Amino acid sequence: MDSQPIYYSSESTFSSKLKQNNHALNSFIASAESITNFQDSLKTSKVFNDPVHGHIELDGVCMQVIDTPQFQRLRELKQTGAACFVFPGATHTRFEHSIGVCHLANEMIQHLRYKQPELGITDNDIKCVRLAGLCHDLGHGPFSHLFDSGIVAITHPELKWSHEQGSEDMLEYLVKDNSVDITHQELEFIKDLIHGIPRGSYPQAQKTYLFEIVANQRNSIDVDKFDYIQRDTLHIGLKSSLDAGRLIKFARVVDGQICFHQKEAMNLCELFHTRYSLFKRVYTHKVSAAIEYMIQDALVAADPYLNITSAINDMERYVHLNDSILGQIERSTCPELEASRETLLRMRKRDLYRLADQVIVPQALQQRLTKLHISPECIVQCHLELCKSVERSSPYSTLVANDIIVQWLKLNYATKDRHPLESIRFYRKYGNDESISLCKGQVSSFIPEHCQELTIRVYSKIYEKSGYVQRAF
Repeated sequence: MDSQPIYYSSESTFSSKLKQNNHALNSFIASAESITNFQDSLKTSKVFNDPVHGHIELDGVCMQVIDTPQFQRLRELKQTGAACFVFPGATHTRFEHSIGVCHLANEMIQHLRYKQPELGITDNDIKCVRLAGLCHDLGHGPFSHLFDSGIVAITHPELKWSHEQGSEDMLEYLVKDNSVDITHQELEFIKDLIHGIPRGSYPQAQKTYLFEIVANQRNSIDVDKFDYIQRDTLHIGLKSSLDAGRLIKFARVVDGQICFHQKEAMNLCELFHTRYSLFKRVYTHKVSAAIEYMIQDALVAADPYLNITSAINDMERYVHLNDSILGQIERSTCPELEASRETLLRMRKRDLYRLADQVIVPQALQQRLTKLHISPECIVQCHLELCKSVERSSPYSTLVANDIIVQWLKLNYATKDRHPLESIRFYRKYGNDESISLCKGQVSSFIPEHCQELTIRVYSKIYEKSGYVQRAF
């Protein structure tokens, strides 16, 4: 039997089958590329096991930042400064704190995006907020706040430099030096998020709430505070009832700002009280403060020789400046650092500056009392007057201003002399599109009237002279 020829019904049928095959091939290629991209994503992302927040997954862009010398420097900066010399567990660093803030910033913005899609939060918004949380502490110097508010302020009083400015400069250097996947516009936006104030980098005025996530300049409720309170209390060994996850769950954008459910008012008051307690009991502990003054004196004395503070103008040098500067001084043999070495040796031997006395200033006097009324020079003059009628043969009976440190210590709820409730907006369970304010009486009758405390401390650099300093004070 003869075989019959095969005829296609038309040319269009052939073209149709060819198109189907091409479509299948393209789908296969797209799937392969998707799998490849997913595998690349797995390679670049990383999961951290954090003692505070559990497992934290950070994406590829965050890992590009983390895996740089500029960010790894944070491993060499103690989170709580010199507190580790008093609280042995306080050895955690700015590195893990920054990762924690990045995580909480992501949790906050993802929550707002999920609960309020009408806000129009974009993937780029999320990326920049995460990176702002990650990079907000890049500019800290040795022993954190001691560097900018103490050492730089003494050696360069004409400068108004802060670690926030250092963070912006270091971030610019990091991105440029490592070719991180961040555009110039994104970089400017991230810098403003770190500063907490929109300075023109973000054109959408309706999204100003984004600037309240990492550094809230309006009421100081931000994820930076959430993390350091939880992290510091954990490592120091104090108890804290702060639940950052709960506060994030009850956050909502109303009238262009981040508000909280009114039932969270007491928890927010507890947040600020815990912060005050940490400052009172840990950050400004009398022995921690004495050690910080010794470190400050050592670094100020070493600055003319090592040019420590000039590094704030050169990020290539600043990236190598961290807490290890003390070891560098202690190992040196040059005569120019002799005074610094002696001070640090005293610190190691626990021959510390001694708190001679302290007083909490009554509220009525806080506005009238100035540093001109109580200064090392005033105490020396008072000591001389007390000694006029008494013959002193002890070599320690002679006081000079350099023997004395006067510390003016202001503690508050992070909003100066105002209670934070005055600047926090809330929403109701029903009618959550309207923000409301709560007065202190609506929350609790135990909320204090005064929200700022001024303590004046007087230290003697020489133990044997502390009695004379106390009497003159």
